[in-house]
Amino acid sequence: MPKKIQRPAIITAVLLAVFLLFTILAKTVDVQPIGPMNTEVGFAAVNGAIFKTLGESKFFYILSTIGGLISLLTAGLFAGIGAYQWYKRHDLMKVDKNILAMGGIFLIVIILYVLFDKVPINYRPVLEDGALEASYPSTHTLLACVIMGCALIECREVVTRKQALQYIEWFCYAVIGITVLSRLLAGVHWFTDIIGGLILSAALLFLYYTAVVYFRPAKKKKKKKTAETANIN
Repeated sequence: MPKKIQRPAIITAVLLAVFLLFTILAKTVDVQPIGPMNTEVGFAAVNGAIFKTLGESKFFYILSTIGGLISLLTAGLFAGIGAYQWYKRHDLMKVDKNILAMGGIFLIVIILYVLFDKVPINYRPVLEDGALEASYPSTHTLLACVIMGCALIECREVVTRKQALQYIEWFCYAVIGITVLSRLLAGVHWFTDIIGGLILSAALLFLYYTAVVYFRPAKKKKKKKTAETANIN
């Protein structure tokens, strides 16, 4: 493994292990039938208390949906950039490596979404159209954190204007913060669904960052002027 990616790669592996452990705990610790239709939920005391305190909110549900849509539009923007490069360069492998890596991360998110929908860890604390729906990890949290986080990492690599980059950072952080917080306040997820989504998002972001560092061109070392060269000049 190249030395430059050792640290982010190790952090990625640790975060994935933490997510796996947390998922197991969410399925086995303090499991009680506190969900709709007596569905069992792990960390029942904590999840039940937080849900009871916060309740449900249509306003925050709509706000979190808007945040999710902004994230999807951002993903579409980068997909469009990748498609344009592919068209202009006539070769998929000539698309910027960071964009290809980002597409790979988004594909992983889709696979995980399908996986956790088919193998539910928790069901939502409320019924959706009268039916149970898988809720772990929070996909809105996953989408907002991963898409906007990847966008932020990529923009830090390519945007040179400091003020423009600052605006982009504020925008990305705002979308992430508003989406995650409003998803919890909407009352459609257990607290552990949000935490699981945050841990998994962090792992995927470090995975993307590992790829970015790997593809980052090496900095050219400045050659020291010799005394002879200095005299000639």
